[in-house]
Amino acid sequence: MQDFEFYNPVRVFFGKDQISKIIPYIEPGTRIMLLYGGGSIFKNGVRDKITEVLKDFTVTEFGGVEPNPSYETCMKAVGVIKAENIGFILAAGGGSVIDAAKFIAAAALYRGADPWDILAEKVPVTAALPLASVLTLPATGSEMNKNAVISRKSTGEKLAFASQYTFPRFSVLLPEAAATLPQRQVANGVVDAFVHVLEQYLTYPVNAPLQDRQAEAVLLTLVEEGPKAYANPADYDAMANLMWSATMALNGLLSCGVPGDWSVHSIGHELTAFHGIDHARTLAIVQPGLWKALFEEKKEKLIQYGKRIWNITEGSDDEKADAAIRRTVDFFESLGIRTRLSDYNAGPETIDKIVARFESRNWLEMGDRGLTTPGVVRKALELQL
Repeated sequence: MQDFEFYNPVRVFFGKDQISKIIPYIEPGTRIMLLYGGGSIFKNGVRDKITEVLKDFTVTEFGGVEPNPSYETCMKAVGVIKAENIGFILAAGGGSVIDAAKFIAAAALYRGADPWDILAEKVPVTAALPLASVLTLPATGSEMNKNAVISRKSTGEKLAFASQYTFPRFSVLLPEAAATLPQRQVANGVVDAFVHVLEQYLTYPVNAPLQDRQAEAVLLTLVEEGPKAYANPADYDAMANLMWSATMALNGLLSCGVPGDWSVHSIGHELTAFHGIDHARTLAIVQPGLWKALFEEKKEKLIQYGKRIWNITEGSDDEKADAAIRRTVDFFESLGIRTRLSDYNAGPETIDKIVARFESRNWLEMGDRGLTTPGVVRKALELQL
């Protein structure tokens, strides 16, 4: 097991009728921004519940955060925060809204010339407004971590940052609010969470059996409960299990003492930047391709994964590892998520652009052990044409 430091200060309120518990964690008299996306919080009743609970606060609403939150929209919110002296951000919705809240919170107190440098130049965040979330869509795990991913429309980029200052103060997790989600969004949530676990689990052995089994527990739960929630988002128990699995997939616990990869995400972000493909669907494209491109390097953990998650016990080592990849693809596609670039009208020219971008950014040895070179990126994507 590798050395690690673990810290997670997020208070979680999970289940029904939880919004009423948030008041003690917001300073009296604080001006609040209620941040949301396309307006689902009006349809599922979450906005009315939040408004009632916060009736003694001054609340400014800011909507329109995109599924891939844009720098441009975030900076508009920063302008409102500064103009109205807002001191707290409450993000209501899915991971995109929470990601936006994190960047807005950091950008509002940024003292440099351009807050985009937090993402593009990795300028450390030294302060951020306090923020919290009300989660209505299980997927990213952003409700219980310090990470965020932001897109910039003007340059066609999608980049990530993380800071100890952007942990939510609290997060309210509402499975019942996800009851009316479209199946597409539920499927995206299952696959997003699944690949989050794989990025931390399917690397190489480091004698960390507890972490492996914790990761496998999340994967098995997603395999069992994800299809139930996909078939019927109003199945409260299935949605609750999916939501908590997605939170556990990326709250830092699974990464303790083990190597992470994250090159699947780095490649997938470029597919979103160039083609607007849903984040989870980019992961479903890239993950099997990267495994194939790094087959020998990933084989030992692929065999373990195949045995423990898919009960693959017969055949040679190569056959077992290959079967694990195929079962993963089958799982993604059973949720209506296609796994080929051609399914999204992307082809060789897209691969050229992604490889060129990796080279221009000097992203030459990414992933665990620095295995994901621009050449490996090309091979992984070509295998998914």
